[in-house]
Amino acid sequence: MLNIHKVSISFQGDYLFEDITFRLGNGDRVGLVGKNGAGKSTLLKILSGEMESDSGQIASEKEISIGFLKQDIDFVYGRTILEESYQAFTEIKELEAKIENINKQLVERTDYDSESYHQLMVDLNDIQHQYEIIGGYNYQGATEKILQGLGFKREDFNKLTDTFSGGWRMRIELAKLLLQNNDVLLLDEPTNHLDIESIIWLESFLKNYAGAVVIVSHDKMVLDNVTNRTIEISLGRIYDYPKPYSKYLVLREEIREQQLASQKNQQKHIEHTQKLIEKFRAKANKATMAQSLIKKLDKIDRIEVDDVDKSVMSLNFPVSIVPGKVVIESENVAKNYGELQVLKNVNLLVDRDSKIAFVGQNGQGKTTLAKIIVNEIPFDGKLKLGHNVQIGYFAQNQVDFLDGSKTVLDTMIDAANKTNRSKVRDILGAFLFRGDDVDKYVRVLSGGERNRLALAKLLLQPLNFLVMDEPTNHLDIKSKSVLKEALKKFEGTLIVVSHDRDFLKGLTNKVYEFKNQRIKEYLGDIDFYLEQRNIQNLRDIEKRDVVKKEVVNEQNKQSYQNQKRIKSLNNKLSKVETQINQLEREVKEIDVELETNYDVTVSNPKFFDEYQKKKDKLNELMQNWEDLHLEIEQLNV
Repeated sequence: MLNIHKVSISFQGDYLFEDITFRLGNGDRVGLVGKNGAGKSTLLKILSGEMESDSGQIASEKEISIGFLKQDIDFVYGRTILEESYQAFTEIKELEAKIENINKQLVERTDYDSESYHQLMVDLNDIQHQYEIIGGYNYQGATEKILQGLGFKREDFNKLTDTFSGGWRMRIELAKLLLQNNDVLLLDEPTNHLDIESIIWLESFLKNYAGAVVIVSHDKMVLDNVTNRTIEISLGRIYDYPKPYSKYLVLREEIREQQLASQKNQQKHIEHTQKLIEKFRAKANKATMAQSLIKKLDKIDRIEVDDVDKSVMSLNFPVSIVPGKVVIESENVAKNYGELQVLKNVNLLVDRDSKIAFVGQNGQGKTTLAKIIVNEIPFDGKLKLGHNVQIGYFAQNQVDFLDGSKTVLDTMIDAANKTNRSKVRDILGAFLFRGDDVDKYVRVLSGGERNRLALAKLLLQPLNFLVMDEPTNHLDIKSKSVLKEALKKFEGTLIVVSHDRDFLKGLTNKVYEFKNQRIKEYLGDIDFYLEQRNIQNLRDIEKRDVVKKEVVNEQNKQSYQNQKRIKSLNNKLSKVETQINQLEREVKEIDVELETNYDVTVSNPKFFDEYQKKKDKLNELMQNWEDLHLEIEQLNV
């Protein structure tokens, strides 16, 4: 399908990777791994044709289609979610435009017996036939199915994409990609903005995908569940093994140990041979033998051991000053977005030096409460920070706040103050931005490098309380480990929002589960929480909910549909009652005005017409109210 042969690319004279060769075929689901900045996203851009390599060749079968999900996407504003998703069907949309144009001509023209009019009929038949073959009558249903799989609700479909966050817009782009039936899928960090339920759905989709998939991800569970092959980019080379990630790590370590043992044995043999050569050289009758040994030594293929990139960032969060014993105290905190109630009656008391994990499904209020704590959004209720509390906040979309037109160094200098400006280069070096790296523009950095830069900026402010919302997004597996160790050593207070069990394990001593607008406290680490919930990992929470949604037996199905219908009718009833109350007040005010001011009809000739319309509308609403009540009673029987 795709043959990659001796491909190389360099930046500023240094090779990112050199002479890499591999092949992609049907059914290959490749996990492309490596540390941040190793070249994973660059390789995907080369495979997609978006970027040219310095040397090498990429050969493909004829008419192969490649879909590429990038970390950064551009959106056209003003389209609804459905309209944007339908952009995936370029050929179908073109045929729809042709069909519409022909139908318009057929309606407007009157030369029914002409040859050109007859040709329009023939063209319409051919186009409609082609439209049917390529799925023109099915694409709308397929679009809705995939959007729902990725977490969108049906009521979201006609909302403008402008009103959704970058993470949700990324889901739309992913939906478009999955709808195109490409031969090759290139996915760069597709799970960063997905909740666990959507990740599970995507895993199932990719496992059954007929073409080739190359996925860049730092989620070990996704790689193990989806991939059947791992390609690691390390120090300009690739290591390619037909195993998912965890098995690949074991296999590669075994191979490296074998290489070390073989190299050690070979070195012993070489040293022994060299001693013989030196010994035989001293004797005239052994000179020929010495020359023979030298030739044999020259022909030996020296065993090389795979290089391992052990460079990792160095991270330490120093505490500014010691705060009071109570860091946060909240009472009846609530938050709603329009009619959607996210949090209700949340009471929270956080003591100094607590290490807390926020867990639960997306949309249950974890990020909302984090934003309330750092005073980023308005809310109802009371929340008070303790004495001398200094908050450091790492938002879920922290990298979006970085200015792409600035260099790495300028970004840090602008965030620094007089006392720490001199330490900027040292801090950058600790985060693996060394030498010319500090002069790179933020826009050319990988997602992981931007995340590291955002973490480095965090160190420039005084803090004794860290609030971190999904801080591991984009970070490679080694960097995740470094961040975890730094947070474990942090002597201040920590709240971390995450769905990554490996990251949370051993990090926190208290867990708050978010569910049904409230929070529940578990006094222990993440393993204690999972034990109390009688589940194996955080995904099981989501899976159980998926099972509840999908496995509804026939006996309960009608009851379930009835309850949904009753809930919908009650909502309508509530709105009707509100309208009735409003109209009754307005009619009553008019009646009072008629009794006290006879001249009102003179100053407003349409007075009685408007008055009668309100009364008619009131009667209509009362009838509607009775109909809704009757239907609810029938469903409750």
